[in-house]
Amino acid sequence: MQISITVNGVAQTHDVEPRTLLVQYLREASGLTGTKIGCDTSSCGACTVLFDGESVKSCTMFAAQADGGTVTTIEGLAPSSDEMHAVQQAFHEEHGLQCGFCTAGMVMAAAGFLAENPDPTEREVRLGLEGNLCRCTGYHNIVQAVLSAAKKLQGAR
Repeated sequence: MQISITVNGVAQTHDVEPRTLLVQYLREASGLTGTKIGCDTSSCGACTVLFDGESVKSCTMFAAQADGGTVTTIEGLAPSSDEMHAVQQAFHEEHGLQCGFCTAGMVMAAAGFLAENPDPTEREVRLGLEGNLCRCTGYHNIVQAVLSAAKKLQGAR
């Protein structure tokens, strides 16, 4: 079947199998490998992207379900190629990553979370990111990064 999706601001059309997952589409048809395949069961969140502005696990969504929609991946989150998004910058500054496997999904989940809750408490951040796992257990720095990003984003408004 043919689908049309705007990915990171670029409209694209591809023929896909009806059973193609969005994560597979992004990695294979779009060549965007920042979105990771982690567990294939929606347990880890490494595949998190923004779909029409909402944080979703792309391993639980068929590419056909995204037809006509807009997807933002980690590659398209920053405002430009020489500037980081506030969440990416905060992860860098607060050392919110260790091995890096979960980072793209964690950053995308955090961006989606902060769009819905721009002034969260530490507890709200922890609850908001509970669907994303960090195998290195770097949660303290990740939470600090999200809180820092919230402040950066509030200052930008």
